Amino acid sequence: MTGLHSHQVLRGAGREAADHVTLGYEARLLRRKRLDSEGGTSFLVDLAETTSVNEGDAFALSDGSLVGVRAAPEPLIEVTGPNLPRLAWHIGNRHTPCQIDSARLLIAQDHVLAAMLAGLGASLKDVTEPFLPEGGAYGHGRTMGHEHGGHDHGTEPGHDQSHEPGHRHVHVHVSRAPGDDPEDVPLDV
Repeated sequence: MTGLHSHQVLRGAGREAADHVTLGYEARLLRRKRLDSEGGTSFLVDLAETTSVNEGDAFALSDGSLVGVRAAPEPLIEVTGPNLPRLAWHIGNRHTPCQIDSARLLIAQDHVLAAMLAGLGASLKDVTEPFLPEGGAYGHGRTMGHEHGGHDHGTEPGHDQSHEPGHRHVHVHVSRAPGDDPEDVPLDV
């Protein structure tokens, strides 16, 4: 075991690295973890906060070297169909990580979600490849569901930012019948 450590992720610097780690989607969300590179370098990742590390990023090691990040192949579901935007909307409405390509969507294996998508007319195929889902608007590489990290709920006068007991935040979800277009459904709040 060496005393090498990393306190910093350099975005997009992986191409400059001489060594790499290959991590699955879940393993790329980390704060403190010991990793072993493909070249045999062992180092401790010790970041200030939990961070989503992306393919192409690099860990800056205490000796000045870089260890690049590669996304590991993993079991996924490839989603195709005649109305891909509608299928993507239903996936996103469930706060599910999704890789969006021009002619397909990729999601993690999930039999419940697969059944719902099949019911909406999607064609599904099991594949094994790196998972590079879109980042959430506030998650910086992750969909963060209903967590409140990384964003506020408004700064207008009179808005109490407190997260004390009794302070409410309203999250609106709209149920739609199959075939409804999200843009065509009025929402009165």
